[in-house]
Amino acid sequence: MRVKVCGMMQPEQVAELESSGATFAGFIFYPKSPRYIFKQMSLLQLKKIKNINKVGVFVNAPVEEVLHMVDECGLHMVQLHGDESPRYCERISDYISVVKAFRLSENDSIEWMIKPYMDVCDMFMFDTMGAGYGGTGKKFDWNQLKNVTIGKPYFLSGGIQPDDVEKLKEFAREPSSKALFAVDINSKFEVSPGVKDMEKVKTFIKELS
Repeated sequence: MRVKVCGMMQPEQVAELESSGATFAGFIFYPKSPRYIFKQMSLLQLKKIKNINKVGVFVNAPVEEVLHMVDECGLHMVQLHGDESPRYCERISDYISVVKAFRLSENDSIEWMIKPYMDVCDMFMFDTMGAGYGGTGKKFDWNQLKNVTIGKPYFLSGGIQPDDVEKLKEFAREPSSKALFAVDINSKFEVSPGVKDMEKVKTFIKELS
């Protein structure tokens, strides 16, 4: 199972990701986030990273800003984690692969939420609804994805922690999980915001594979 490690901020930890078995590194371009990439890493440092697929996470940023950062930082994919419209996503996806994130609360109709985005995004992400944008460190009920035709590969996010390996394997065996593309991990693998416990990350990926 593919793993995306999000909220990376330290070049030396990013360098360790390839050997850990991670497929993607997520870099947050939302200035209000405690994991805002430019708090600890320069644009040039980010551009020089070549060992892993770089995903830029944006929240309601101007299209021009997103495309500029794609070029300047050598991003491989963009994750849109705000209230971006289908038209906005289409403009970005004309240039680079787009993952549209949906923050779920208990009674949301997933099929209704994703329908307008089916033709304008490459992948989806399902995360937990919180008071603001970005991660909450909490899980949503994965059963919400059962019996839903997603129709796109998707990332599973939201409070995933080191001891969730067996739950994830069980979830992946469900017929409704055939579109599961990758697992997204972040705060439950940290010592402090943006600083990962790399041993936890490596052990989790090894046990999940």
